[in-house]
Amino acid sequence: MEQQFDLSGEVAVVTGASRGIGRAIAIGLGSAGATVVPTARTKSDLEETVSQVEAAGGTGLAISSDVSEEESVDELFERTVEEFGGVDILVNNAGMNPESALGKPETIEIERFDQTLAVNLRGAFLCAQKAAEYLQDGDGGAIVNIASVAGLVGLPRQHPYVASKHGLVGVTKSMALDWAPDVRVNAIAPGYVETEFIDEALESDSIRQSLLDQTPLDRFAAPEEMAGPAVFLASEAGSYVTGSCLTVDGGWPSK
Repeated sequence: MEQQFDLSGEVAVVTGASRGIGRAIAIGLGSAGATVVPTARTKSDLEETVSQVEAAGGTGLAISSDVSEEESVDELFERTVEEFGGVDILVNNAGMNPESALGKPETIEIERFDQTLAVNLRGAFLCAQKAAEYLQDGDGGAIVNIASVAGLVGLPRQHPYVASKHGLVGVTKSMALDWAPDVRVNAIAPGYVETEFIDEALESDSIRQSLLDQTPLDRFAAPEEMAGPAVFLASEAGSYVTGSCLTVDGGWPSK
């Protein structure tokens, strides 16, 4: 069983890996033996991720990139292949849900809608396109898209984010069909995770308690709790899983 989760010799690119869920997944992949390329826009934060990957026993290389820019994504994968000879795993975790994109539908500026989809959906699709070129050249590989419970149900005042995550779940299923059997494509739909991403919302005691009341496990997740599912879907342990969206939500009523 241990061998099924072993990622030794695999090269993994993790977007949005400068903090939170992305950093935790990068560390988890590294501890399973993978060489990890964490990427985000801020290089200094990525260096801390690499330090933690190496402390967990893995190997890492920080490469800054902007997933919403095609040239930047091209450079990310070209440099990764130049350094390590290929790509075996892609984790699409880069995401945003800015306060300026929150509100009732009639109040959302279309520029904020476009900005959110450019990172959360278009960026993930673009990275998958580029990664597939290399994944298909090898012995096959795995793509893991980090969606959200917001990709499975409606949430008030979060319309661009909900649209982007529903879209990400959808393209996960369609890419899995087109790239099988060479590349497995799956998604993870986290519930509420204690990260900087949701810190502002959780400052309100009433909102925090309301969310906890809807979570049967009666707590929010730690970022590290997303690493195990990601390793499972990226490894041979998940070799017969593709086109699936794994909810990791503490029982949130999202199904």
